[in-house]
Amino acid sequence: MDKFFDLELTAKLLGFPFVQTALLAAAVLGLVAGVLGPLIVMRRMSFAVHGTAELAFTGAAAALLLGVGLEFGALFGAVVAALLLGLLGGRESERDSVIGAILSFGLGLGVLLLWFYPGRASNKFGILVGQIVSIEPTNVLVLIIAAVVVLLVLAVIYRPLLFASVDPHVAAARGVPARLLSMVFAVLVGVATALGVQIVGALLVVALMVTPAAAAARITASPWRATVLSVVFAEIAALGGIIFSLAPGAPVSAFVTAISFIIYLICRFVAYRRDRAGKVSPRDVAPVSSAAAG
Repeated sequence: MDKFFDLELTAKLLGFPFVQTALLAAAVLGLVAGVLGPLIVMRRMSFAVHGTAELAFTGAAAALLLGVGLEFGALFGAVVAALLLGLLGGRESERDSVIGAILSFGLGLGVLLLWFYPGRASNKFGILVGQIVSIEPTNVLVLIIAAVVVLLVLAVIYRPLLFASVDPHVAAARGVPARLLSMVFAVLVGVATALGVQIVGALLVVALMVTPAAAAARITASPWRATVLSVVFAEIAALGGIIFSLAPGAPVSAFVTAISFIIYLICRFVAYRRDRAGKVSPRDVAPVSSAAAG
């Protein structure tokens, strides 16, 4: 148990260049995930993120087999998943079944591609649960460029997208191109999901894309405050997950998901206490009403 809290070893490892590179990558991912998260939660796309992550995993497995950068394979797979979800899942009634079909196909194909890969098992495992030692400066450069593109596109479409997310029927009546915005946003989510494959892993990237935003939504109804809190929570989970994983050498995703879930539970407790404090029972009202009447 002591190795999980070896501060001396953790401080030593923080001085290594590959750890600093991983922390920079995690900070960028936390920013993108935190900004997109509230809209994902608002649009009920949590399951879609998971489905997108499975095709990001398939793309990363194909890249591993072909000997090209994992980030490019994951990016290609995630964008293909986003486009498929946008084209096939137009009707809300069939969206879950479409996501389930894409998810299972992506996972099965990815497992097959990994089976063909003759290299080290650690590389295969890293795609699923993250592996910070595989993150290189070139990976971070691609991540930063992709993150900037995602944030710029989101800034352009944010207001109509938020309108369509809050009240889709009124937005459609006012001429907001909801279908096109949904497609563009799905691609942005796909890109962001792909960015998290090497850090958190394809299976658990949803911990950064959804959980911090879900936690923020428990304590505020304001989209702006929810976005700020989501970014803060995502950064704490991403950076904290890497730092806590250093001494034991455990998968980063285990700590990222744990920190995210703890934050979520704390926010639920805060919301519960706030709601309880804001409620006044009839027994409390009756004496006050009687006194006022008197």
